[in-house]
Parts: sequence; structure tokens; C-alpha cells
Amino acid sequence: MEEIINKVANSALEVFDLEDYYPKGMRVQIDISQWLLEGFLLKEKDFREHLKNHDWSQYQDQYVAVHCSTDAIIPAWALILVSVHLAPFAKKVVNGSIEDLDASLYEEILSKIDYTAYQGKPVIVKGCSRKPVPMRAYILATNYLQPFARSIMYGEACSAVPLYKESKK
Repeated sequence: MEEIINKVANSALEVFDLEDYYPKGMRVQIDISQWLLEGFLLKEKDFREHLKNHDWSQYQDQYVAVHCSTDAIIPAWALILVSVHLAPFAKKVVNGSIEDLDASLYEEILSKIDYTAYQGKPVIVKGCSRKPVPMRAYILATNYLQPFARSIMYGEACSAVPLYKESKK
């Protein structure tokens, strides 16, 4: 019987797994409609009173996404004011969804990576993740890898989809 050889393990293929960069920490979403009159109307005095009485310490060391679940028209200062209250406690505050929050975290992390280790190598951006890696992170990682990698694929080594191949010079 012939020995089974793992060609993937023996290849020069580099795996870029975005899960390896997933920041640990609790993610929460605050819906500001709870502080609006009937969920739609912002009355400044009441809004400020709700913010003043809210327990902001519950967001200590958490990543926070602030949004409004209704179709209310929210003035920009209202979201900024919520972020001012969160600033002493939260690790990060963004306007939007949890996915927007994760995308923002990945933007920070991916911008600080040294991609020279991938110079001239075939790279596979691992596609199957157990953590909620946003699509923006995959696009951003590919954009950062492209100037360095010889080729970029997406997925798993056994079933990768080619995305980019360096042109011959």
C-alpha cells in the first residue's frame, strides 16, 4: 500500500486565517430608540435625562455598536453624545451593527500587520470560520495581501477559489 502524502502540508502555500486576528471581548449593541418618545421622536431634554440616568458602567471593557432600530431621524449630535457617555467604559464605540463593529476592529488590526512574510508566496485566505468574520475583513485582507502575494485564493486548500495571480513580468 502506498503512503499517503499531504501535498498541501508540503507546499509553499501560506494560509491567512482571519480568525487568528479576531479580537477577544464582549460585543453589545445599544438601540437608542429606547430613549426616544414612542421610539421615533427625540426630545433633547428627555434624551439627555435618559443618558444621564443610564448605567454606563455595564459596558466596561466591551465593544459597543450604537444604532437605532426604528426609522427615526436622529441628529448626529445624539449618537455622538451616546459615545461620549460610553467612552470612559467601552473599548470601542461605533455607529451601526455588530458586523460594522467587527469590520471596524478588523480594519484597525489588519492595517498593522506586516505582510512581507507573504512576499512572492501563494496565499489562501481561509474561508470557513467559526467566528463572525465580516465580509469587509476578507476584502481588506485580500487588498493588503495583493501587493505581496504571488497568488491569492479563497476557501480551503482542498477547494480553493482563485482570486488573484501576479502577472508575469
